[in-house]
Amino acid sequence: MKYRLTTALIALAAAGAVQAQENVLRIYNWSDYIAEDTLEKFTAATGIEVTYDVYDSNEVLEAKMLAGSSGYDLVVPTSDFLQRQIAAGVYMPLDKSKLPNLANMDEALMAGAAAYDPGNTYSVIYMWGTTGIGYNVAAVTERLGEDYEVDSWALVFDPEITAKLADCGVSMLDAPTEMIPAAMNYLGLDPNSTNKADLEAGAALLESVRPNIRYFNSSQYISDLANGDTCVAVGWSGDVFQAQARALEAENGVEIAYVIPKEGALQWFDMMAIPADAPNPDAAHAFINFVMDAQITADITNYVWYANANAASMPLVDPEITSDPGIFPTEAAKGGLWASTVYDARTDRTITRLWTRVKTGQ
Repeated sequence: MKYRLTTALIALAAAGAVQAQENVLRIYNWSDYIAEDTLEKFTAATGIEVTYDVYDSNEVLEAKMLAGSSGYDLVVPTSDFLQRQIAAGVYMPLDKSKLPNLANMDEALMAGAAAYDPGNTYSVIYMWGTTGIGYNVAAVTERLGEDYEVDSWALVFDPEITAKLADCGVSMLDAPTEMIPAAMNYLGLDPNSTNKADLEAGAALLESVRPNIRYFNSSQYISDLANGDTCVAVGWSGDVFQAQARALEAENGVEIAYVIPKEGALQWFDMMAIPADAPNPDAAHAFINFVMDAQITADITNYVWYANANAASMPLVDPEITSDPGIFPTEAAKGGLWASTVYDARTDRTITRLWTRVKTGQ
């Protein structure tokens, strides 16, 4: 009898452990990319606890995804990385019967994302934006003059201009698949070219300004811009607006602005996707559907200042955000936006080599 009781208790404990495990959602998302209360609201609504980890580059996420057994239930890759990860079998198809809030999504933007994920089979847009330039208005004006108009990639790609800004701090994203194409675009080349000579030209331009660049980092620039520790950053639209908001909140006299350069800029989509080996795909589906609720999406956009693809949320988004052309580009600006390309393995190796040379000078 004692043996049977012990066995029963062990089985009961095991069942409880499995149930507890099933009641946890493990998310891996970009840093500074969710409202303060989103996870708390999700747990309150569903009873599902959340473990939330962050990264600041697609390369870090991709390494985990391709290695397998990441332990995560939901991740947020950018569209071009998503495309090749889908081809590698990294993600499971979404069960759209569990996602009724898909009805809230903007059809045109979802069609744009479908270029990377046909039929939106594996993913849903989380947020989208552009890669442009954030800058400290007073610091740039002091160094370049009242008449200098910040509207071009020249601010970060012209060695003579960056030399004048070096003392107040210029930073770039640690993102070779964004920085090299942006440099190519400034040179009048196709930013999606995989021609080795074009990639070399983009890298050479970056090398020419490298002595004037304080650092390459994809998250540090938010606080540095806000605090006045740097004055110019190539960054993601919402991150720059977060820096702007932090500076206003701190009342430190730092005025931050964001510009989509006149030569054009990258438009990207960050996509919610479920790893093929996710321990708790049901919880992941529940979270995706929760985020697509109009109010929840609006709350996130109002906090992180990134554009969303949830049409139903628009009336709930702060008008200051929806009317800002840096967040929701004008029709004219949209004409200059390009989508990222998915590189083959050979081009990937070339870009990795070039980026190492840009960053290290070797």
